[in-house]
Parts: sequence; C-alpha cells; structure tokens
Amino acid sequence: MSAFPAVFSGARFAVLGLGRNGLPAAMALAAMGAEVWPWDDELAARVAAEAAGVTPRNPAPALARCDGLVLSPGIPHRLPAPHPLAEAARAARVPIICDAELLYRAVRAAGSRARFVGITGTNGKSTTTALLAHLLAEARIPVAAGGNLGPAALALPLLPDDGIFVLEMSSYMLERIETIRFDAAAMLNLSPDHLDRHGDMAGYIAAKREIFARQASSDTAVVGIEDAASRAMADSLAQPSDGPRVVRIAGATLADVSGADGILRDSTGEIVDLRSARALPGAHNAQNAAAAAALAIALGVSRRDIARGITSFPGLAHRQERVGTIDGIVFINDSKATNADSTARALACHERVVWIAGGIAKAGGIESLAPFFSRIDEAFLIGRDAGMLAATLAQHRVPHRIVGSLDRAVPEAFAVARKSAAVVLLSPACASFDQFSGFEARGDRFRALVAALAEGRAA
Repeated sequence: MSAFPAVFSGARFAVLGLGRNGLPAAMALAAMGAEVWPWDDELAARVAAEAAGVTPRNPAPALARCDGLVLSPGIPHRLPAPHPLAEAARAARVPIICDAELLYRAVRAAGSRARFVGITGTNGKSTTTALLAHLLAEARIPVAAGGNLGPAALALPLLPDDGIFVLEMSSYMLERIETIRFDAAAMLNLSPDHLDRHGDMAGYIAAKREIFARQASSDTAVVGIEDAASRAMADSLAQPSDGPRVVRIAGATLADVSGADGILRDSTGEIVDLRSARALPGAHNAQNAAAAAALAIALGVSRRDIARGITSFPGLAHRQERVGTIDGIVFINDSKATNADSTARALACHERVVWIAGGIAKAGGIESLAPFFSRIDEAFLIGRDAGMLAATLAQHRVPHRIVGSLDRAVPEAFAVARKSAAVVLLSPACASFDQFSGFEARGDRFRALVAALAEGRAA
C-alpha cells in the first residue's frame, strides 16, 4: 500500500459537500495534483474544512472549465430537486461523478492492476463488504475497503497489482459512475428504498444494475435470488453470451452458493457450518455469507480460508450488535436497520422481543412486518413518525407506547423484558435524522444508555 502520485496533474474538479466523502475527496484530489474547487453550502462544514487545511471556494465561476463535479452522495442531481450547482453542471455538460469513479481512474493512471469489487443491494451490503474484506485479509491478500462503508473511496491507499479494492456502492454512487469496471460485483436484494431520489422502483433498480455495467465474460456477477426483482436481474444478466459469469446466491433457499439450513455450500459441497459464525445470525446473514464466499471464490480465495474467515468475522457495529446483558436480558443494537425490510431480518432472529423503533419512516411504513408482530411483547416508539407506527401496531393489536426518545425507551423496555426474558432490540425501521446525525449516533446513544443502565444495576 502506498500514496498516489500526481495522476490528476492539470485536471480541475469541483467538489460539492465537504462531509465524510467530500472532504477526503478534496484533499486527495489536491494531493494528486488537481486544481480543486471545494464547497459546502453549510458554514459549519466550511469552517471544519478550513481547520482540516482545505480552503473552500465556490466553484460556480469555474464550473464550465472543470473536468468533473464530485457530488457527495446525499446531494441530488436530478430528483427530488437538483442542487443548483448540479443543474449548472448538467447544462454545461460537466460530468457529475462520485469519488469511487475517481479512485478507479487514479488507480489505473498510477499503473496498478489492482482488482475492484463492488457490492450493493437494499440491505446487507455493509456486512458483506466488511466480511469480504475480512476474508481477503485472512487470506493475506492486500485489501482496502470503503466507499459507502467506512473510509471514503478517495481516502483509500494505492494497492499493488495483487491488491483488491472492496467498495460498498449505494444507489446514489452508482448513478454517478462512468468508467469503473468491477472484476466482481454483487447485488444482494431489492426492496423499495430511496424512491424520492430515483423516481420509482424501476429507477431504483436501474441504478442498482449499474454495478454490472461494463463487465465482460472474464468478470463475475453475484446476484441474490430471494426476491422477484433480483431474480429477474440475474436472468437478464445471464442472457448475453459475452456478459459476466452469473453466480446466484441465497440465504434460505438453494442456489449456486447458498446458506440454506445454516450450511454454507456451493456445487462442490459444504464450505462451513454457519452456526459457528456467531456474528452472522439469521437467514439474511446466511445470504451475506453466501455473497462474500461467491465473490471470494471468484477472486481465488481457497475454501479453507473462506471457512476460517467466516467463523472469525467479528461483525459490524450497529448491525445486530450485542451491546450488553443485564440480569440475563440481552440488548441488541441494530440501528443500521433504517427500513422495514432490514428490521424484518432482525425480528426473524428472535422468538421474544421488546422492540424499540421509530424515526423518519420510509414508504410503506411497517405494515410489511406484520408476520413478525406475534414475536413482539411490547414496542416502544420514538421519533417523528412514532404516531404512524403506533397506528399500524394498534390495527394488529400489538402492545405499544409512544415514549418519544431513546433515553426513555431503554429503561422502560428493560422493565418489560425482565418479565418475559425477551431481548431488547433497537431496530428502528426508520431513518434517524429527526433526532440524530445518523444511524451511528443513534446506535452509540443506545450503547451508552445500556452501559449506564448496567452501572446503575451494579451500584
């Protein structure tokens, strides 16, 4: 691993949004020799950039002369309403790109033949990305992982020819790529999400499919087949004779690589008993393991290294993370569950649950969780759309109460859980931005509240 040379010398880039993605992008582009016009509409972000050594300057006057506008993922360039700078870039035919696209260009310009892996899907992409990176590291392959998970793409180091970049790709990022070609790519599953940004489900699916753009017959496309839209995508990818090799994966049903019945296997036979992988509970994680294994096999990792890596995987924060046990009651932080489909995966792992949910609800609310309502002893609802969730629970006669805040929910949920030996599960099924800066902050607060509760019990 090493630093990049001045591969963008003479190039000019505008960077809009100086947060987790944009600030590292501005710094990296400048270090690679580019002229950079970094900007953020928020004064606080500009002040933070100044403190980090980046001088903000509005790129509007220079935009038409730029080689690209690097737009942070959360800033729209089409729907629901384009940012004025993005609108100006489109009018001036300036490419709107994401940092992962520029990482690919920089790696190739630096002369490295390192391979690229992209992972997307509505749910599970963070776990699969981290798991694959863990498998590669365990196999002693140079690896750097980031993108939508962890470090921003342009914060990653330059890898040698035998290295592998593993990038979590959101739909926001995938609609802003132009040349990047993934040697192996995975699309895990599809359910309604971010429809305000993509217009409708068809637009969302089209964005996700971009992860397979430019793949050739020497490349591998790994596709989940446990929902109809994903199955259709797998079938269409398999039709062109010059397209990628398609590997179908599943967690609960048979496929080319499958985790059905808790055994990870492919056409050759058993790879590993998933019951030995404590950080990967449930059928959804069996699918994540199947995806990571299929990608690892395509990249040349041995079955023995895959089995060892899956059992030693420590898991990710905020993804069904056990954060404490008090008087025999287990507290689970699944703050990353920002939609109902993700929460369904968590609820399916437990027989008795005291559920903490709420925030900014996604389209469809929580009605799709009805098959799991019998597992809920009581629900404690927080955030902006607690009333909407309460109405659904009332229709299904699920005990619930609106408590408003996580600070109230944790001790009250514990009191109920002690009566039935249920787990206390924070799996909000909602976005967090009404009360927190992100799902990480929400999960961190839950962890802190559990720790304080434990200290109080011990006192």
